[in-house]
Amino acid sequence: MMNVSASTAPGDFVHPALFYQGRAEYLAGVGGFVREAVAADEPVLVAVPGAHLDALRESLDVSGAEVTWTDMTQLGRNPGRILSALQDFADRHAGGRPPRIVGEPIWPGRSRAEVLEATRHEALINSAFAGRHATVLCPYDVLGLPAAVVSDARRTHPTVIAEGKDLLSPEYSDASAVCADCDEPLPEPDGGVRRFAYASGELGEVRAYTETWARRADLSTARRGDLILAVSEAAANSLAHGGGSGSLRLWSAAGGGVVAEVRDGGHLADPLQGRRRPSLTSTRGGRGLWMIHQLCDLVEIRACESGLTLRMHIACS
Repeated sequence: MMNVSASTAPGDFVHPALFYQGRAEYLAGVGGFVREAVAADEPVLVAVPGAHLDALRESLDVSGAEVTWTDMTQLGRNPGRILSALQDFADRHAGGRPPRIVGEPIWPGRSRAEVLEATRHEALINSAFAGRHATVLCPYDVLGLPAAVVSDARRTHPTVIAEGKDLLSPEYSDASAVCADCDEPLPEPDGGVRRFAYASGELGEVRAYTETWARRADLSTARRGDLILAVSEAAANSLAHGGGSGSLRLWSAAGGGVVAEVRDGGHLADPLQGRRRPSLTSTRGGRGLWMIHQLCDLVEIRACESGLTLRMHIACS
């Protein structure tokens, strides 16, 4: 069995990557982690893809224990939503028994764009949880995932667990370096896409333009509403924080769904903005970007000297 060391001292955050090969190693490593939490009467959140969730629930006898089960393919469909969910769980147990979390944000079949944003999440979690008394275990399928993904896991986790050994990762890197490598150029859409420019006082025009375009798109009524609200929030951010103007492009994605892209002269000072739930009393803003992450299935942000590009993906239904 693989032993996973948990946080033992106040303010001690533990974030290991568990490299597993096959179902037996997965159940031994993750299952053992959950059993230890239950034995210690510690709250545990298990957020893993559905098939793994079912296998763990079948193999573990933890009825009556404080275990929360979550399908990561739903929670983490947009990787930008994961961090706030993990922090919400930890916050509910702040000052009490140290929480344990299993988070599996990358699984075989994830698109390249999703993997990049999930890798960014894994890097930023070290900053977001710094000083917290908690443990977050992240399983990685070394047989099913590309070698580059496993290599990046060594950069985003201070320790790695493989073949029964829990070792420091010599490749562990600063979050800013990892995030910079995740900023791959965004691919251009096929064919010409109109750019709709807007300025101060024209938020209503942006919304009307989006509503007209969305009625022709292959979207459910609910998803059209999500698109319109996400674009409205992004445009409002442009007017308030992005230099007072911006531009919008909308197009249908090749694999289904739609993409909305907003560009403006803004900057993202805090890489965690939008990924953690903003306080109701916060004066730093961030509510709009957090809402965009909740509405969209994938959010990509690219910053350069000339400004900010925010690309929002929404599935058909």
